[in-house]
Amino acid sequence: MKRVFLIVLDSFGIGEMPDAQAYGDKGASTIASVSKSQYFDLPNLEKLGLFNIDGVHVGNKTESPQAVIARMKEASKGKDTTIGHWEIAGLYSEYPLPTYPNGFPEEVLNEFTARTGREVICNKPYSGTDVIRDYGDEHVETGKLIVYTSADSVFQIAAHEEIVPLEQLYEYCKIAREMLKGEHGVGRVIARPFVGESGNYTRTSNRHDYSLLPPGKTMMDYLKENNKDVIAVGKIKDIFSGQGITEFTYTKGNEEGIEKTLSYLDKDFEGLCFINLVDFDMLYGHRNDVDGYAKALTYFDQKLPEILAKMQEDDVLMITADHGCDPGYTISTDHSREYTPFLMYGKNIQPANLGTRETFSDIASTVLKLLGIDNEINAKSMI
Repeated sequence: MKRVFLIVLDSFGIGEMPDAQAYGDKGASTIASVSKSQYFDLPNLEKLGLFNIDGVHVGNKTESPQAVIARMKEASKGKDTTIGHWEIAGLYSEYPLPTYPNGFPEEVLNEFTARTGREVICNKPYSGTDVIRDYGDEHVETGKLIVYTSADSVFQIAAHEEIVPLEQLYEYCKIAREMLKGEHGVGRVIARPFVGESGNYTRTSNRHDYSLLPPGKTMMDYLKENNKDVIAVGKIKDIFSGQGITEFTYTKGNEEGIEKTLSYLDKDFEGLCFINLVDFDMLYGHRNDVDGYAKALTYFDQKLPEILAKMQEDDVLMITADHGCDPGYTISTDHSREYTPFLMYGKNIQPANLGTRETFSDIASTVLKLLGIDNEINAKSMI
């Protein structure tokens, strides 16, 4: 049975794209920043050929990379999770999703309040940990919802689990998701529950994302139509609103995501296992935590031999990213417009350096060719 395991190291960019300055990201390089940490140690990714990829000027190049390697260029206009994953799956986005550096317009919030029966506070771009520190008390006292955004195309709702029960918070997010279409069609509506007392509020793992439906057919749709398994691990189901997915499991972080991947390696299926490891972005990139990012990469690298050892004869492992989030870029905690790495390993895959690819969608084309599925995705296979 042929299986493809596609792992997205969320935000692991490998250097600024030519248009980075237009996105405010001149000079950003996630890999360069993280490589300066004493905790950066990736011998197994080195063997596969990570440091041989075009434009990567850190680490040690190997004489004989074990994988197909390439530098991936994002063709879509954006640098966010949704657009990055959509392009990996075969969809080009001509326009960036809307962002709200000055908060959401009054008409959006008025409709949201009318439909939920709750007023809102904040309505600014904000760090998720800072917003509950600064607005948590007012929320607890009044029951008003903390609505905020970021540099990404997101409408986020934070609420204390004892003030707004989870199911009610999720219902409010569904209302927002239904509202936010067309001109205000943000990439994701995100539930951000928290717990604790004044001065000590903490976010919980009960986050839930409500994404826009992909605007066209993805590689998952083609696979599902052809009776292949499409298994989503982590936030993949949310990013694609469940479209084209046959089985899913949520995770609470990288460690659980890797363990779920190992468990699927032990199962019989035919098709794609699509994994997102979110901690790089959520816990370390956005918080400018270089050492934390490096430790997370090193942990993944340490688990890589276990992943490779479980691969069957026809299995293929792909490792890539959806955008950058340079933790050393201290003028910003936002995503960065960067190239991403691509490594493809399998017992029947001939290693090669494929240079720089023009779109992330070459990954979708490659997945579908490996699994023998005809498709109309506008990209080039790497096999």
